[in-house]
Amino acid sequence: LVAEARAQVDVGVDERLRRLGVVDVITKPFSPEALLAVVRHTLDKQAARRRQGALADFADDEHTVPALPRHASTVVGPPTAVDVSATGEPRRPRLPEGFSLVGELAHIALPELLQIALLLGGGLGALTLLDRWRSGRAERPGSPSLAREVRVLRRLRIGYPAGMTILETLREQGYLETRLGSLGLQISWTAYPSASTLLAALSDGRIDFCGGGGTPSVFAQAAGQLFVRVAREKYPDIQGQTILVAEASPIQNLRDLRGRRIAFDEGSSAHYVLIRALQIVGIGYDEIVPVLRPQGEALELFRRGEVDAWVVWMPYAPTPARRQYPGRSIADLPSILGEESSVELPTLYYAVPELVRDHPRVLKALLEEVNEAGFWVNRKRLEEAHPLARRGEIEPQELATLQQRVLERAILPLDETSLGSLQRQANVLHDLGLLAERVNVRDGTTSLLMRQNWTY
Repeated sequence: LVAEARAQVDVGVDERLRRLGVVDVITKPFSPEALLAVVRHTLDKQAARRRQGALADFADDEHTVPALPRHASTVVGPPTAVDVSATGEPRRPRLPEGFSLVGELAHIALPELLQIALLLGGGLGALTLLDRWRSGRAERPGSPSLAREVRVLRRLRIGYPAGMTILETLREQGYLETRLGSLGLQISWTAYPSASTLLAALSDGRIDFCGGGGTPSVFAQAAGQLFVRVAREKYPDIQGQTILVAEASPIQNLRDLRGRRIAFDEGSSAHYVLIRALQIVGIGYDEIVPVLRPQGEALELFRRGEVDAWVVWMPYAPTPARRQYPGRSIADLPSILGEESSVELPTLYYAVPELVRDHPRVLKALLEEVNEAGFWVNRKRLEEAHPLARRGEIEPQELATLQQRVLERAILPLDETSLGSLQRQANVLHDLGLLAERVNVRDGTTSLLMRQNWTY
């Protein structure tokens, strides 16, 4: 009976520890919950030892120890005696009157008290050091090193393609002005018609940071322009590309494009989308008549009927200009590239080499705020989707996707998947003779492949 009672006491302690979550919190060392759980564990062990000693005294005095029920192991709290109700069912034991943490400590030997004190003191000290270390890595606005970089940089010029939602939201919400402007950094914003013009401005030193499609960076790298790919969007907008023809055009599908005059912006993602669309239906690039025009000029040609088709990059947001595009679509990005659309055509963020090399903390803060803007965009889209879902105007799966994206990062460091997609683009463009030399996107100078500490 004494052995059984001791076994029940031990099981009760283990069960309390499980319910306290010690196994979970102990994996997070130096957290307050872990420290408290360890102290509680020590106190419980002391209480168990005292109870076991009392049971041993009962046995020595030839007293009878009552048998414990089978499910007594689920008892939570320090068991004292088994209280059986009138129905014969055991009641949940309660702590004795006057039980307190101080009372428990009073019965613990001095060496063990010192051990607990050292544990608490060391743990609190470790917490303080850990907090300072994390604060230093977080580079809060008041960080001396970040402030020093801001004083040296003095100004940050950001470019963005019209309709790129995350960067436009970043500008409208003023996240950067709040975080870095308070340190004296002058921030300016300039809209550009395409990623190609953005990368040219980056290389010429007219801007310091920008975002846009990945394809233009392949052409820019082949042309020897100076830039660094620093991040990518996790979920690029795959509805941003389409091939338009006039409403009355006899062209009905991609096969009808053979021999036609097709307008697109040279070196843009639309350029690569057209190549892939032609490959799907077996049309050679030399079997069409390319009309290389920026989007603004191509739109006028398309309206006047001087081109048969137009491969257009539509702004990410449904702007009035997008709604007023004439014509009808014969193919869009999902129908051309399928489920791999977002992987094959990544949306990237770029910086000048000086910003990456000389001002890494400013770049880190910038990318963190870009991610905050992305979170704002995803949350706004989810809010707008809820009424549509209630009216049955969108599929439940679409709503679930938006809910999931709110829980995830909007931008991420570069990875092998996105760089592999760019490399395939570079190979295709070179094989068609559109690039004079082969391009290596992993050349060590145009892509930031080192571990980046701006994710959180």
